[in-house]
Amino acid sequence: MLPRLLLLICAPLCEPAELLLIVSPSHPTEGSPVTLTCKMPSLQSSDAQFQFCFFRDAQALGPGWSSSPKLQIANMWKEDSGSYWCEAQTMASKVLRSWRSQINVHRVPVADVSLETQPPGGQVMEGDRLVLICSVAMGTGDITFLWYKGAMGLNLQTKTQRSLTAEYEIPTARESDAEQYYCVAENGYGPRPSGLVSITVRIPVSRPMLMLRAPRAQAVVGDVLTLHCEALRGSHPILYWFYHEDVILGSSSAPSGGGASFNLSLTTEHSGNYSCEANNGLGAQRSEEVTLNFTGRRSTMDPLRSLPSPVPQEFPYLNSPTPGQLQPIYENEPREQSVAVHGRQQHSSEQKAQKPWGHIWRTRFP
Repeated sequence: MLPRLLLLICAPLCEPAELLLIVSPSHPTEGSPVTLTCKMPSLQSSDAQFQFCFFRDAQALGPGWSSSPKLQIANMWKEDSGSYWCEAQTMASKVLRSWRSQINVHRVPVADVSLETQPPGGQVMEGDRLVLICSVAMGTGDITFLWYKGAMGLNLQTKTQRSLTAEYEIPTARESDAEQYYCVAENGYGPRPSGLVSITVRIPVSRPMLMLRAPRAQAVVGDVLTLHCEALRGSHPILYWFYHEDVILGSSSAPSGGGASFNLSLTTEHSGNYSCEANNGLGAQRSEEVTLNFTGRRSTMDPLRSLPSPVPQEFPYLNSPTPGQLQPIYENEPREQSVAVHGRQQHSSEQKAQKPWGHIWRTRFP
């Protein structure tokens, strides 16, 4: 008698044959929507009104009891996998329950990982912000992004987020940041690396230094004067311009460093101030001026021409970013002679140091 009574009590709650749960799509992937429909095959239009409720693992979903036999879940994720069913209740409180349906949400492995830069093209000015953007064309769920620097793969940062893109930021780009980079993304199906991206840090030129080279301590008409200009810092290539009294003499390019030179055959008009300019497209810098004063051509009776000279002599005149005075250092001056620089003459008898052959001019700083 008792088993029959329990069966009668349970009967309203155990009639799954009249209620079906339809899942669409039946094999959902992460991030996609799913529609649950509670269907009564025997339901006629004249039948009593029902209230419906959907469950996953004994937990009610959505708004709970509702007059709609459908429930739409906007995004399904891996953790939403589980056992689902629905219930229908009549106005007389009769409850019908569907069979349970197991829903497994499938994760999409990451694919087509790429690394992009901001600013685009992998070129950034020194001191500016650089962003490395790691992206995947597909992949669902929580994705772990990792950024690496150099061929040895120095790990810079790791981020895990539910997104197809993630960013690594270098707030202030330095020369040492010029390197190859790549990123890796994975969501449980193994890491997927991007290709290598080369970063170039563009450096404006520093103020160049100008050096004048003459074949003798006292330059004369007809001598070939070499102007050499060099910026110690700046991205290549660098274009150098040479000036005499602010009039352009010419230009020369240095594609890979070392500065550039310009040769000038001296005439009587070439006394005065010389300067040079360096420009690599990121801004120009002008050197300090160097003053060159010289006299006319020496006579054939000049006794200096009869002195032995085992090697050619070169006399450089240097400028400096810090204002200084050109001072001579004589080495083994065989007789008294004078050299004019910045319009000032200094005699060898005023010098203490005397060494074998040669005159070297240096900028002496205060």
